[in-house]
Amino acid sequence: MERIEVCRGAQSTLYGSDAIAGVVNIITIKKDIRKPVNVKATVGFANKNTTKNNVQLFGKVDKLTYTARFAQLKTDGFSSAYDSAGNKNFDNDGYKGNAANASVQYQATSKLFFRTFIQHSYYKADIDASAFVDKRNYYIDNKVLNTGAGFNFKTDVWNVVGNYQYSQTRRHYDDNFSTGSATYTTNDYNGVGNYYELYASAKLNKIFTLLAGNDYRYANMDGRYYSSGFGPSAYKDTSMNQYSAYASAMFSELNDKLHIELGGRYNKHSRYGGNNTYTFNPSYTISDAWRVFASVASGFKSPGIYQLYDFYSGNRDLVAEKSVNYEGGIQYGHKNISASFVYFNRKINNGIDYNYITFKYFNYVKQVVNGIELEVAIKPTDKLNINANYTFLSSEEITQNRITTRDTVSYDYLLRRPKHTLNLTAGVAITKGLSVTLNGKYVSKRFDIGGYKKADILLDDYFILGAYAGYTLNEHVVFFADAQNLTNKKFFDVRGFNSIPFLFNTGVTFNW
Repeated sequence: MERIEVCRGAQSTLYGSDAIAGVVNIITIKKDIRKPVNVKATVGFANKNTTKNNVQLFGKVDKLTYTARFAQLKTDGFSSAYDSAGNKNFDNDGYKGNAANASVQYQATSKLFFRTFIQHSYYKADIDASAFVDKRNYYIDNKVLNTGAGFNFKTDVWNVVGNYQYSQTRRHYDDNFSTGSATYTTNDYNGVGNYYELYASAKLNKIFTLLAGNDYRYANMDGRYYSSGFGPSAYKDTSMNQYSAYASAMFSELNDKLHIELGGRYNKHSRYGGNNTYTFNPSYTISDAWRVFASVASGFKSPGIYQLYDFYSGNRDLVAEKSVNYEGGIQYGHKNISASFVYFNRKINNGIDYNYITFKYFNYVKQVVNGIELEVAIKPTDKLNINANYTFLSSEEITQNRITTRDTVSYDYLLRRPKHTLNLTAGVAITKGLSVTLNGKYVSKRFDIGGYKKADILLDDYFILGAYAGYTLNEHVVFFADAQNLTNKKFFDVRGFNSIPFLFNTGVTFNW
């Protein structure tokens, strides 16, 4: 990866449906490749009989940049379901998967380049029946194919980008079918997605930049469910599509201190009709060290095709989810210290959730979240880095009573969402080649589902520690060791299901 961009708040205007609370944008094509042939390989071993390996070939030949990679992960794992009695001999739920991908970028001229990629992944994993309930001979097979192509034409004024992507998913659940048991179930899901986008930006002058574009999304799926007790059920050729057009204007003035972005998007959905989203982002640089910023943005999220049409949990009466996000904050950066403080308010109407009484997807009425995020990065010396971030949430949700569906109630909390979350990381360069990082995470108490038609249960808070060490032997060989949950703390993010125990992974990376 070259870099990762994190965009907070509703991003539906530029990124479309599903960008309700934020976007993580991963840029995978590196720009600093010079040699025609490079090889990078990692071999890793861990407890739970775990192996994690990958090999990558990449390089640049004249105008052509390429990369190809294969990765494999295998583990015996641990039981997903929690054995509360401690004597039921729950089996480990293993995982075996691999992924292969390749991409090519061709710089046709100084202003125009083309790219294409393909990725195929497969895994098989053991799964359990439900919270506190073990299940043997129950597994999932999952295969995903992604491929696409695009181009980029860039001048001093114009930047034109076009992309197309095709995705295919094949998923198979097997509950005792392959063992020849008299009681069994199978569930197959096949999905296909098509996506294209074309957008252009123009830098009119030092003050104004305009961006406009459109995209189209199409998805269809079919599935088959079979139970020895209920017989077969199937659904075919379910599909939906959405066309969107969007535009935004960026304004910079006052010696590049004031920045304002204003944008809007129109969505035309085959099932939910037309709707609009908007974005307004002003920011002002007070000095070299201080910057203030704010944003108001709306979001739109249509139900997924699986949420609508799945035989067991689908609900064709679902409506689209809509949100409005308000955010404001201040940033400070000077010498070896940087910090930011952000307040946000998010309102979601008709949020899409899962009903633990009917075991189907449904729309809750409303959710309101007020929050604070604080981030601090300190570098006391050239060899020491300290980072910390803290999040506080105050929330309310109006939804169906989780004990009965006959009434609607208000909850002053969100399921599995803690009020307080704190992350701490300290990294130190011990010698020229050896560096060590310690990290800690604190999560406060939070509620989870108490069971079928039962009151919610308060989960305990927890603090876990981790450590990572890397040693660079030379430019070709790097050794590493990674430990998670150092104290083997027993904690639960989901009631009735185990979270990670102590995990230790070590290995070596080779570069040529």
